[in-house]
Amino acid sequence: MAMRTLGRRPAAETRKGADEDAWIDVAGLEKTYTPRRSEPTTALKGIDFRVRRGEFVSVVGPSGCGKTTLLKILAGLIPHSSGQVRVSGREVAGPMPEIGMVFQEATLLPWRTILQNVMVPVEVQGLDRGTHRERARELLTMVGLDGFEEKYPSELSGGMQQRAGICRALVHDPAVLLMDEPFGALDAMTREYMNVELLRIWRQSGQTIALVTHSIPEAVFLSDRVIVLTPRPGQIAEIIDIELDRPRDLGVMASDRAGVYVDRIRRYFNAAGVMD
Repeated sequence: MAMRTLGRRPAAETRKGADEDAWIDVAGLEKTYTPRRSEPTTALKGIDFRVRRGEFVSVVGPSGCGKTTLLKILAGLIPHSSGQVRVSGREVAGPMPEIGMVFQEATLLPWRTILQNVMVPVEVQGLDRGTHRERARELLTMVGLDGFEEKYPSELSGGMQQRAGICRALVHDPAVLLMDEPFGALDAMTREYMNVELLRIWRQSGQTIALVTHSIPEAVFLSDRVIVLTPRPGQIAEIIDIELDRPRDLGVMASDRAGVYVDRIRRYFNAAGVMD
């Protein structure tokens, strides 16, 4: 069976009034946590950016600057305090079927097979199981897990589990894929392999991807643009266009052109002593 193009939606299927050039639209976003027994903490302040449809954007910044908070707001998992957050022309007020999320760990259910884990969003959203089971198998084949459908998470390596987690996020065909430091727990060689694998999945799926990472080289290697956040409260220091040719291989990471971008981003944090 031929692989269908995953994640691409014809213009006729987009919500009326959606701005094709601003698939994710964030304006004046602020987030303040107000605990009962301590002072309020402002995590994000004055965040403005747009992500074009099909674009790959990374968010980098020091620990505690609000990167994960930003991603959770985009996913509709936590509310923002003020400002506007829109995805595919709709205000984000809670979880949306247009959005898939990949967490720092695969968080697969150990008592379910890999195929059953991938099918979880289908069951939660009450979608047609027959149609999406076929899609789940296509995705597992696409990420190199063909033949592992009936295995359990404990029988897979960390990298394989994370690939299954990506399939789970894609199975309901979301327009946007949000990824929160998905490869942080992997060893260096596996992480590099997963970076290449992620670019391949992105090319085939056509998703719009927003990735949070602590790795500046990883952000440069993967992205069309990199959003640089300041220390808390997180504000945008700069949004940098990464003008490196695609497709990219690992050799790009060692190139002088990539090094210029890495140094440009790293200067923000070395000056403040907040990034290794």
